[in-house]
Amino acid sequence: MSETRSIVVVTGMSGAGRSTALHVLEDLGYYCIDNLPPPLVAQSVKLLTDDAKQPRIGIGMDVRSRVFLDSVDDEVLQLRAQGAHTMLVFLDAEDAVLVRRYSESRRPHPLSIEHPDEDIPTLIARERERLTALRSQADRVVDTSRLNAHEFKRHLVELFAGDGAPKMTTRLLTFGFKHGAPTEADLLFDVRHLPNPHFVPELKPRSGKDAPVASYVLDRPEAQSLLESLVKFLVPLLPQYAREGKVVLTIAIGCTGGRHRSVAIAEALGKRLIDGAPGPVTVGHRDIDRGG
Repeated sequence: MSETRSIVVVTGMSGAGRSTALHVLEDLGYYCIDNLPPPLVAQSVKLLTDDAKQPRIGIGMDVRSRVFLDSVDDEVLQLRAQGAHTMLVFLDAEDAVLVRRYSESRRPHPLSIEHPDEDIPTLIARERERLTALRSQADRVVDTSRLNAHEFKRHLVELFAGDGAPKMTTRLLTFGFKHGAPTEADLLFDVRHLPNPHFVPELKPRSGKDAPVASYVLDRPEAQSLLESLVKFLVPLLPQYAREGKVVLTIAIGCTGGRHRSVAIAEALGKRLIDGAPGPVTVGHRDIDRGG
């Protein structure tokens, strides 16, 4: 394969954020497997990277995978012997923080099956002792004690994202308010203040993608002022969303019917954002064929 294989093994204290880390890896284009039986790790990675053409693999392991914990050196060495860049990441947190998280989530600790009569602090202490050697072998140790969800995700994006990671897509989506605003919108702009081609008989049956309608909307000072304001607002903002780990940012632009003004503005805005966006820019029109 021409692309370097990248394997991230995520382990650490239960409650420190392994599931969140795997979700971030998935967003970055990794194929993730959680708690795969240790004897199958190297074989599965080889099948995925060679046959399925998956060059980026994330593997989650917790304290229940005792065979893996006892042979982590051999597992990582075997992965590296296959030619993959392999990183072992250990997630940690202070005991008091872990106790609070278990109290808030009300989920059982993984070791409670083996030790059903022990309380959470005792189970955490038992787990920490079991993972001491593994922590010392990690390539990266991430303490999540004082990170909120957004800070933790941003840190993981900075840690895991390489040159081959997918960039955030900026999705411009037009709609008609008469048909309801899109629920998936992250940002929403209303362009109903612009003159409406719907009331021009020769323009009414056409859409904002047609040159006469686009000219009617865009050749006005208020439309150009709006576009300039949107570009000035969005260009500095988009990289900040990307740093937060956003995969797709949906910007909804609405007019009354979603056929004329919003379409013309979105098409023009998409062209202006291409050079300033951190990744691809797409333009879609939800209600363009539903009438004015």
